[in-house]
Amino acid sequence: MSTPTADLAAQGVSIWLDDLSRQRIQSGNLAELIESRNVSGVTTNPTIFAGALSKGEAYEGQVKELAAADATVDEAIFSITTDDVRDACDIFTPVFDATNGIDGRVSIEVSPDLAHDTEGTVAQAKDLSARVDRKNVLIKIPATKAGLPAITEVIGAGISVNVTLIFSLERYEEVIDAYLAGVEKAQAAGHDISTLQSVASFFVSRVDTEIDKRLAAIGTDEAAALKGKAGIANARLAYELYEKKFSEDRAKKLLDAGATVQRPLWASTGVKDPALPDTLYVTELVAPGTVNTMPEKTLEATFDHGVIEGDTVTGAYADAHDVFDRLAAAGVDVADATQVLEDEGVEKFIASWHELQDTVKTALQAGSAQAAK
Repeated sequence: MSTPTADLAAQGVSIWLDDLSRQRIQSGNLAELIESRNVSGVTTNPTIFAGALSKGEAYEGQVKELAAADATVDEAIFSITTDDVRDACDIFTPVFDATNGIDGRVSIEVSPDLAHDTEGTVAQAKDLSARVDRKNVLIKIPATKAGLPAITEVIGAGISVNVTLIFSLERYEEVIDAYLAGVEKAQAAGHDISTLQSVASFFVSRVDTEIDKRLAAIGTDEAAALKGKAGIANARLAYELYEKKFSEDRAKKLLDAGATVQRPLWASTGVKDPALPDTLYVTELVAPGTVNTMPEKTLEATFDHGVIEGDTVTGAYADAHDVFDRLAAAGVDVADATQVLEDEGVEKFIASWHELQDTVKTALQAGSAQAAK
């Protein structure tokens, strides 16, 4: 019998889990999700690692060793997280091989403190890639102004990249251009461009959260009728832009030379408004050649009762444009909203990074205290 997640995969949507922990790896749960839930990749971020480290005992032994070696907090973080990502990469190697390197990918993020530092981002991306030392790793770089040239530089060095924190169509177009420039650079440097992969992580639910707040403040019937519509419309227009950009001569030339498209990835797909269906950002964003990275709760909801009815994106462009026209008519400044979301997104990840540092610092101190007994 088919399942909703199998149906989703059959439509050309790669299901990635937006979570990772050593407990998940060591218990066999990650392998089980690959088998039973059609999971074909994993994304991580500082919030996820902070949560994993604050729960359970899976990290105790390594933390004690790091404490005994007088590791700094950041050294400990990179040691712990790259070990988890490397182990996850190994679990996903059969998926990577079976999909010719398209899926079976595991993402690890550069420090959010580097979000506005191009050179620092490039250096750390190269370091993370070398530390993990697996061909199926993706290095996550935020789509800030400073991140764009870093994306080009890192891809140009032959490293696959997950571009994160994309909210606006304007920035998404810049991300695609940065990717194409990176592939051109890699090609000129003699890298095998067919092995380079990239995804562009376009955030969905956060767009609804911000724009719905603005609609509520406007308070008209027209504004109320648009509640819960902006995130999906924005993502559908991103897919329209993706189709346009990768059919143009610049991209076609690279694709003909063996390059792959930079796939749109739907991120922030957990529904934040309880009035909306819990599978909304899955069932309404089905399109070939996309990735949907889901928190486990959304993954399980999709498996349990998701209704997959084929492509729900490419036939809905006119409707998505209409939503944006109505938002403008209602008085919503979408460009301002998406800039606020980018700024907040960076700030939230920086805050999570500092939380992760605090968690590791406390663990190292506890490890040192135990060793001293």
